[in-house]
Amino acid sequence: MSRVDDMPVYQQQISEVTAVHYNLWRRAKSHFTLPVRFSLNDLRGLVMILDQREWLCADESLNDLPVICWNEFVDERRDTLHLPVKCQLNYYHFAAFKIRDQVLELMELELGNRLQAISLLDK
Repeated sequence: MSRVDDMPVYQQQISEVTAVHYNLWRRAKSHFTLPVRFSLNDLRGLVMILDQREWLCADESLNDLPVICWNEFVDERRDTLHLPVKCQLNYYHFAAFKIRDQVLELMELELGNRLQAISLLDK
């Protein structure tokens, strides 16, 4: 069950995520216990919650009220690691589109750091 199933969506669209973001998430799913939760340091009060089927940016000060959610990734029969992956993108706030790219950049940075840290421990 999704954290956003019963939440009203402000705007919904079909989108794509880069292969870099998608592949980092797939690696994180195999190394960490889900959900993975971390603060988005440059966006005060916002957290990222990565689960088995969705990436949720939420407002921690409002009981994890959704702001943006990427879900319904179309990855069946995916045989190329370098191409973007289609998904559904839900906006739950009228201005969420303004931070979408920054949220993804912060997610990439955090997952990259966490994955690098565990790879250093393995050596």
